Amino acid sequence: TRYYIRESYRDGNYYSSRDLIDLGTDPAAYIIYPGGNAFYIDPKIEGHLEELGVAFENSDVEDIFWRFLDPRIQRALEHFRHREVHSRKQKQSKETSKNSSAAVHIFDKRRLHYLKYGRMEQGYLWRVPEKFFDMLRNKSRDEIEQRFLDMEWQLNPREYKAYTYVIFNISQFFTESFARKRPQFLKQSDMDEYVIDKICRLNQDHKFWSGMKTGSNLHEYLIRYILMYFDYEFAPASWVDDYIRNFINSRRNYQSPFEAAAVTLEEASSIFGKSREVLKKLNRQELISLFRRRAQELHPDKGGDQERFVELTRAYDSLLRTKKD
Repeated sequence: TRYYIRESYRDGNYYSSRDLIDLGTDPAAYIIYPGGNAFYIDPKIEGHLEELGVAFENSDVEDIFWRFLDPRIQRALEHFRHREVHSRKQKQSKETSKNSSAAVHIFDKRRLHYLKYGRMEQGYLWRVPEKFFDMLRNKSRDEIEQRFLDMEWQLNPREYKAYTYVIFNISQFFTESFARKRPQFLKQSDMDEYVIDKICRLNQDHKFWSGMKTGSNLHEYLIRYILMYFDYEFAPASWVDDYIRNFINSRRNYQSPFEAAAVTLEEASSIFGKSREVLKKLNRQELISLFRRRAQELHPDKGGDQERFVELTRAYDSLLRTKKD
């Protein structure tokens, strides 16, 4: 894998993107450790950006290289960085909401809504506040797609087919009452044709690709949806599955409304079936994925023990508050 620093910039009536610096295959080589938990980025990176006339802050450069930082130093600085990044994002969000009225493509809205809430029913999407979509404004199509690539990692392969069914709004072509929530009961060949048609139409949608070069072939950013839809099946459906899925999805961005008693790492290790060291190293998304798997196993409606399920939820709440990203 080769890494680049890429920039979104205003190009007439839309945003485009361009490569600024080729970081090669090992961006970590540009991180310098003077001692202790300190680090800084090789000055020639900032020097090159200045030569290109790019406006940036030191924190922007640190954000780019953060994922390549020594894990030990990441853990030591994570708490302080989280507060700084959160404050900066809040400020940027307010500026975006105030200064931009740029429209967000409906396909982007459907994707973001599903990835945030996990709901197949999107008939009320028009009621979602526009502020919810601010993270997609003032960015090039390339930057938006890179953001969705990162977010789609949270999906379980069991969700892939349902995800594509929802984001391409395939239910609009069916009159059956179960089309929105039970697509597995629809005629498969009809669904296949509609999916292919919608993907091809999006591939030719100049408004969607504004600022980005396209050709006659299917764009590389859409190929993954072909694979998600045709290489996977809908998850087995039952009212129990729906109940568990709704319970799990409600915790994708879950924050406990009250301060529950803290659960020790030993207790959490026992209920999750993982060692203390493993639980410590998990990031927020990895913890959510682990919780989802254990919830499937321990839920009473799946034959699990109710007390163990409650303990799992308490342990999850407690651990989640310690994870910042």
